[in-house]
Amino acid sequence: MVDNIEKLHQENRNRILVIDDSPIIREMLVEILSDAGFVVDTAVDGEKGAVVALKNDYDVILCDVHMPRLNGLETVREIITAKPDAKIIMTDSFPDKLAQSARAEGALCCLQKPFDVSELRLLMEQIISGRTITIGR
Repeated sequence: MVDNIEKLHQENRNRILVIDDSPIIREMLVEILSDAGFVVDTAVDGEKGAVVALKNDYDVILCDVHMPRLNGLETVREIITAKPDAKIIMTDSFPDKLAQSARAEGALCCLQKPFDVSELRLLMEQIISGRTITIGR
């Protein structure tokens, strides 16, 4: 599976944005995704994440559901309104109504914390390659 991800990056390294108020989650995702060959940017909350997402182009955006300032649903709305083709994955410990609402607003799925590294890598591969998503809720 890692070989498939590396093939996706041979000509062009894909960019990922991680929006999460937890420093531990941000650091973990940066490490996992960087090791898989992605260029990873981070934002500490939904408000900053929306600003960064609108200024730059990302192949995938990982956005926590529960955050201060703008929650995940509000963040998804803001990004999708400006960039309707944005590929956003919600992340949450206990996916709830906010995560479901974010999917209704355009998020692809919700990936449950704690993350399974192989699941996360497979999900990235599926999204980047345009395949059907088989992971997440």
